[in-house]
Amino acid sequence: MKQLPDGEQKAKETKRMIGLIRNFIGYREYPKYGMVNRYFVYKQALLKEAEQLVQANVIREKEDIYYLTFEELHEVVRTNKLDYQIISKRKDEYKLYEKLTPPRVITSDGEIIVGEYKRENLPAEAIVGQPVSSGVIEGRARVILNMEDADLEDGDILVTTFTDPSWTPLFVSIKGLVTEVGGLMTHGAVIAREYGLPAVVGVENATKMIKDGQKIRVNGTEGYIEIL
Repeated sequence: MKQLPDGEQKAKETKRMIGLIRNFIGYREYPKYGMVNRYFVYKQALLKEAEQLVQANVIREKEDIYYLTFEELHEVVRTNKLDYQIISKRKDEYKLYEKLTPPRVITSDGEIIVGEYKRENLPAEAIVGQPVSSGVIEGRARVILNMEDADLEDGDILVTTFTDPSWTPLFVSIKGLVTEVGGLMTHGAVIAREYGLPAVVGVENATKMIKDGQKIRVNGTEGYIEIL
């Protein structure tokens, strides 16, 4: 940078900015922490309203309010009136949407782009993905689609569609990770490397090809999975 025009000044300013970032980068977590705390309070308040709606026989269970927009819920709380068919219809739609598989890549023009990994010298029947955390591990596959359904034991291998920060506590128990979506810098890959867990991501249809309870081998160095 010093070799650029006015380089001495630019280098000095850049060094100052780098110092600021190093000193204060941790503070970026504070707003997130505050938001999560507030969201919990908001949720408890909404569920308290939902309990009153259940008692008034407006809805059948507290979780029904999850199928309403905030504006709709506001109106229901105000009037104590609701056409329950709205809830039933949206529950059915939700179940339908859960069964759908979105395309991995879709352009702004609506074109769906597909591809496959080109690898050589892999074992027969290997399930191929992207290597993001090195190492080879064997264990029981636990296919989990919703974190609240997680029933993991020490040494299990987590197989799921994707992970986000709410899944991080599960990484304490598992010894390997397989996801359908992801890359080198997505959540599961980063946490797997931090915990030293072999991981393969970008494995299309992993939760369908790998059955819950199967013994598998995850090769996070070469990027493939074997069903044993």
